[in-house]
Amino acid sequence: MKKLNRNDFPGAKYTTRVVQFGEGNFLRAFLDWQLDILNENTDLDAGVVVVRPLNTDFPPSLNTQDGLYTTLIRGLNEQNQAVKAFRMIRSVNNEINVYTQYDEYLQLAKDPNIKFIFSNTTEAGISYVESDQLTDRPASSFPAKLTAFLYERFVHFAGSKDSGLIIIPCELIDYNGEALKKLVLKYAKQWNLSDNFIAWLENDNLFCSTLVDRIVPGYPKAQINELEQELGYQDDFIDSAEYFYLFVIQGPQWLAQALRLDQCNMNIKIVDDIKPYKERKVAILNGAHTALVPVAYLAGLDTVGESMNDPQILSYIKTTIFDEIIPVLDLPHQELVDFANSVISRFKNPFIEHQLMSIALNSMTKFKTRILPQLIAYQKHKGQLPVHLVFSFAALIAFYRGVRDNQHYPLQDDALWLTRFSTAWQNVAEGKATLAQLVEQVLSDSAHWEQDLLAIAQLASTLTQYLTVITEQGMRKAMEKCVTDSK
Repeated sequence: MKKLNRNDFPGAKYTTRVVQFGEGNFLRAFLDWQLDILNENTDLDAGVVVVRPLNTDFPPSLNTQDGLYTTLIRGLNEQNQAVKAFRMIRSVNNEINVYTQYDEYLQLAKDPNIKFIFSNTTEAGISYVESDQLTDRPASSFPAKLTAFLYERFVHFAGSKDSGLIIIPCELIDYNGEALKKLVLKYAKQWNLSDNFIAWLENDNLFCSTLVDRIVPGYPKAQINELEQELGYQDDFIDSAEYFYLFVIQGPQWLAQALRLDQCNMNIKIVDDIKPYKERKVAILNGAHTALVPVAYLAGLDTVGESMNDPQILSYIKTTIFDEIIPVLDLPHQELVDFANSVISRFKNPFIEHQLMSIALNSMTKFKTRILPQLIAYQKHKGQLPVHLVFSFAALIAFYRGVRDNQHYPLQDDALWLTRFSTAWQNVAEGKATLAQLVEQVLSDSAHWEQDLLAIAQLASTLTQYLTVITEQGMRKAMEKCVTDSK
């Protein structure tokens, strides 16, 4: 069986117009996959040079396969049908190791065809290292590497307006474009680069903040032999991902034409502000995960997929999303409904085994950021508590008892919460405290919640009622009470 390469598997090759910082699974199954579809269906003609931002030989270079690799997209489509699709990705032309090929890296800055820079250097990548210098080959931080690249381009093209670039980071931090631009400007000033260069950065380069969304499990090691037999070739870089994807870019509307989005229907949105989309994702996708975990786990389930196949749990999570979360979000209703339906399909994806306990990490903070804003907004808007969101809060407190079916399970959170809950639940077990006192202790932590939750009418008493049923009769009976209360 032949290994994937461009000689044995000839096909389209595109003009290098994209510099991509990051060679990881996510960008390859997200950005490069999207560019490949756009290249095939429009006149975008955007080939990618991947810049490896860290000094490591693992994974091996994409050059070993001439930049070619296969994506495997699996999940439930809009018709709720299981789909599986291979795509040979031809958008990547080659890979450069900035540590061993620094001259080639700088030469790339002089290419007039380059129009875009994308990146995903992990959340820690957009960071500042004071010791970085322009003369470093290379500097250690990604923003410093980028500043050196942009300065090389500025000098080569004598600061021409049309040599500016569209810079679109995909790191998972708030307003990543603004954060990256701020650090690039900081290095430019620290290195005493010219005012003209700083003006060129400000006026002729576009830094776009983004929201990216796709689950990318990556290399399907367990099925690799079967998949390569199906493909008919060896591919060391097969990259699996879910069916759903969303790319929201904050920027001017002319970006849609620059990316040829007017010629091909993609789930890429050019918007004035990504904030509503971030709030939608945090509230519906992440919020549903956080609301689901303690309820489903204490009901005896272990994965998201199992939970979606359980009629009682499925009904609970749908009602939570559609009746209590969506009504308080500020986006067109149909957009929210469509996104929520896609979330349910993603949760049902039979190709991804998502362990509930892996989502449970740091649930107290997740509840504060993902669910509490909707709980409070609903109470203010409707004048009553959202039954299912409050129930999820009670389930979370019960979850931190660390016991299911008389068996202890490990909890992962800040030591402060683990110690506090361990002591509180022990006091309840020994009759030294009531459930009402436990609830009051949780709600009174204004330092964590950044507000006094005891001031929310009936929250403490309702939590105590649900917690009592959960601990005395079990999660399934408690869910029945939740359904009755919501009618």
